[in-house]
Amino acid sequence: MADQDGASGKGQPEALATFAAAARGEGKKPDEIGLKATGETAPLPTSPDAKAQAATKVLREGVTGRDEGADEAVDALPDRTRDVTPPR
Repeated sequence: MADQDGASGKGQPEALATFAAAARGEGKKPDEIGLKATGETAPLPTSPDAKAQAATKVLREGVTGRDEGADEAVDALPDRTRDVTPPR
């Protein structure tokens, strides 16, 4: 489980932040991303209820084949990889 105090350099970096940085860095994890979280790689504060509701809608859509609002629920969650400016 991620440390809630990741922004201060304690805890592990968020895995998706590390993967996103590696994808932007031609498949290699940047050297500045180590084993401790930074402000850029610390876990994003997200409501567990919002994540559970989004997951429920995604699964329900998969089972029923009907629109349950999963896209909107997922888009409402913070996403570090969606809002990053690509390097030049």
